[in-house]
Amino acid sequence: MSNDAGGNEIYVYARTDYGALIPRGRVSTGGRGSGGKLDPLISQGSLKVTADGQRLLAVNAGSGTLSVFEIDGADLRLTDQVPTGGAEPVAVAQHGNLVYVLNNAGTSNVVGFKLAGGHLKRIAHSLQYLSGNNVTATSIQFSVDGQSLLVVEHGPNKIDGFGVNADGTLTTRTANAASPGVFALSVARNGTVVSSETGPGTANGSTVSSFRVAVGGVLAPVSVAVPALADANCWNAITPDGRFVYTSNAASGSLSGYAIGADGSLTPLPGTVVGFNPTGSTNLDITISSDGKFVYTLNSATGSIGEFAINPSTGALTALGVTAGLPAAAGLNGIAAN
Repeated sequence: MSNDAGGNEIYVYARTDYGALIPRGRVSTGGRGSGGKLDPLISQGSLKVTADGQRLLAVNAGSGTLSVFEIDGADLRLTDQVPTGGAEPVAVAQHGNLVYVLNNAGTSNVVGFKLAGGHLKRIAHSLQYLSGNNVTATSIQFSVDGQSLLVVEHGPNKIDGFGVNADGTLTTRTANAASPGVFALSVARNGTVVSSETGPGTANGSTVSSFRVAVGGVLAPVSVAVPALADANCWNAITPDGRFVYTSNAASGSLSGYAIGADGSLTPLPGTVVGFNPTGSTNLDITISSDGKFVYTLNSATGSIGEFAINPSTGALTALGVTAGLPAAAGLNGIAAN
C-alpha cells in the first residue's frame, strides 16, 4: 500500500509458481494515506486479505476510512469505502463476516463492522476505547475461534483483550501485560498467539513471545521473550499450517524464524536468523502466501519487496531476490498475499 497523502493506492502483483512477482499496476483505495517516509503508520496489518481469499481490506489513515476490494486473480475492484469511526486507522482484523478496525489517533479505539457482498455496515454500540489517547496502537487480531479480539498498545506495553458477543459487539477491555516493546500479533491455526517485541532498542534486543487465549481475551504466557538475535523486530507472520513463524527485523534487513509447538511454545530455527534482505532494506510488514510456500517483506527504504521460499519440512528460507520499482522511503505501509 502506498499510504500516499495525496491518494492512497494498492500496488498489485501476480505471483508465478516460483514465487517471483509480476507488476499488474496500481488501484486507488478512494481514500488518502498519512504520507511520511519510513513506517509512518507504525503498525502491522494495514492491509488484510480475508480468510476466504475473496476480499482485500485497506485502511486510509489520512481520510479515516476503510476500503474493501473484490479480488479476482491478480486484479482488484473497489466495492466500498466507509468511515472508521475514529482518527488515523492503522490496522484491520477479520473473522467470518466480522471486521474490526483499529483507530490510533485521538481517543484510540476499535470499531466493528459486518461484511457482506463486498460492503461494510457499522455494528451499533461496537466502539470500544483503549486505555488512553494516542497509545501507539499497532496491531489487531481475532483469536482463531473468533471469540476474542486482541489489540496491542505499544506505548504502555499492553495487549488488550475483548470478548466477542453474538451480535458482534465487544465485552469490557482486559489489559494483559506484555514484554517490553510489544508491537505486533499473529495467530496460528492451533490458537497460539505470537507477539513481536522490539526490545529496549539496543542491538539484538528484540524478542518474540507466545500465548494461549482464554475467555474474554485473557492471555496466558507460554514462551516469554525468546531472543530474535536481531534488532527492530516489529512484524511477524505465521505459515498457514501453523508450524512456523517469521519475524521481520528492520534494523538488519533480516528475518528470524521459530517453530510453533502443539502447546504454543516457540523453538528458534537453526541459526534463528534465517533470511537476509539487501543491506539498507528496512523491511517492515511481512506476509506469507496462502499456499505456505513463500514469504514476502515490504522493504520500505529501498522501495522493493523481498522474496523467500519456505522449506516445508524445516522452515528454512531461501532468498529468491527482490522485486524493485516501488518509491523508496516514501511512506509505504502494509503488504498482503493471497
